[in-house]
Amino acid sequence: MPARRTFRSAEHADLIQLVRTIAADELAPRAAQAEADEEFPRDVFRMLGEVGILGLPYPEELGGSGLPYEVYLQVLEEIGAVWASVGVGVSVHALSCFGLATRGTPEQQQRWLPEMLGGELLGAYCLSEAHAGSDPAAMTATARGDGDGDGYVLNGAKAWVTHGGQADFYKIMARTSGAQGDRHGISCFLVPADTPGLVSDVPERKMGLTGSTTAALRLEGVRVPMERRLGAEGDGLKIALAGLDAGRLGIAAVATGLAQGALDAALAYAQQRHTFGRRIIDHQGLGFILADMEAAVVAARATLLHAARLKDADLPFSREASIAKLVATDNAMKVTTDAVQVLGGAGYTREFPVERYMREAKVMQIFEGTNQIQRMVIGRHLDRDNAGAITRV
Repeated sequence: MPARRTFRSAEHADLIQLVRTIAADELAPRAAQAEADEEFPRDVFRMLGEVGILGLPYPEELGGSGLPYEVYLQVLEEIGAVWASVGVGVSVHALSCFGLATRGTPEQQQRWLPEMLGGELLGAYCLSEAHAGSDPAAMTATARGDGDGDGYVLNGAKAWVTHGGQADFYKIMARTSGAQGDRHGISCFLVPADTPGLVSDVPERKMGLTGSTTAALRLEGVRVPMERRLGAEGDGLKIALAGLDAGRLGIAAVATGLAQGALDAALAYAQQRHTFGRRIIDHQGLGFILADMEAAVVAARATLLHAARLKDADLPFSREASIAKLVATDNAMKVTTDAVQVLGGAGYTREFPVERYMREAKVMQIFEGTNQIQRMVIGRHLDRDNAGAITRV
């Protein structure tokens, strides 16, 4: 039973129907085998770029569609319900374009953004390091002047890079000044994948999202011209963190879609499977589990859309983004686990997709800031924000 949605315009409703059709016709038939084969579906991202999905949340003057985030996130949900690796990839690509779209010069935007939003170029976001994940200010990767004043030389390593080894460009944060822990000495660079010295390691062997390549990235004397720096020197961490709130909403949307997909699979099974002369959905014990799953999905969606509406109204939404990421991903873990339980022994086999959904849900609680970090963020906001403010939009 697909999610029930309401929109302010027929255009937005038509878009969701188009995405739902693409998901059913193009993504669903490939997802299980591609995940089993650990195949990265690069052609899928080109196709999504061609139909305009990769540029949906960016302004029309930059080559996007100018879509409200409230609608864009529901697009991500529809994709995530069928193929989470692709949903995550779309969200990460949008995050990798964020610095150029918000802090790039008009010349930089005109030169690179059209191909990025059109899907010709696939992006990756490089903030974390092996010992600087939740604490990005602890990064040690450096970008030092090349001596000629024409650019920088990058050295170090980045960890957990989604699309590592598959991306066409990398948005890389590296230290241009200051010591480890200095939040003001980090800068942001847009680096082409074929730059000499940019080396991707063997992809990580993961328990889920195996169709989404994750790899460490080594920076071995990578020379980057001055024109590839985004924003001013030292603004890198600001650029990186500014995009994370939107990125957290993207992951929350994919997690909500994943939970919806698990619920749909469990519901279909419960309506068809019979025990003791009745469908198993007619047994109160199973019916209550399904009811709780539905409540969890709907609650996550409502939380997500509330944060999106704040963003669309240009109001602060950082606290709500963390709440949405926390609620949606925790709920996705619970819903996918319950989906396996509904199917019983069958749910533990690869004949049905719910075991894959359960494996995929786990990482949603970890990336874009662990859910423990989200709780810290929410607590800090509670301490300083006026939580009871009423704003007329």
